[in-house]
Amino acid sequence: MKRRIKQRKGLLNWFTILLVIIIGYFAVILVKQQIYLNQVSADQAAAEERLATAKAEHERLVKEKDDLNRLDYIEKIAREELGMTRRGELPYSSGKSVGSR
Repeated sequence: MKRRIKQRKGLLNWFTILLVIIIGYFAVILVKQQIYLNQVSADQAAAEERLATAKAEHERLVKEKDDLNRLDYIEKIAREELGMTRRGELPYSSGKSVGSR
């Protein structure tokens, strides 16, 4: 009878150890998967943000391309950014002269 109890105790100890190892293994896998899913979610959010930025930039560039086909816009850019004038016009500068007091 004592022998049977010792056999069961030994078997129970091995079973308990094996069960703890299996549960620990699956717990580690579960934690690793959760970390991976969090990283994938963060990567997806960053990609969506980059996509939104790229779409906004695309829209701005399409509008600028369309504006560059209009003569009034081209004239405005030539006057404001390049300082160009028509024949007979004098350039106007609103800033004060550096040498005058």
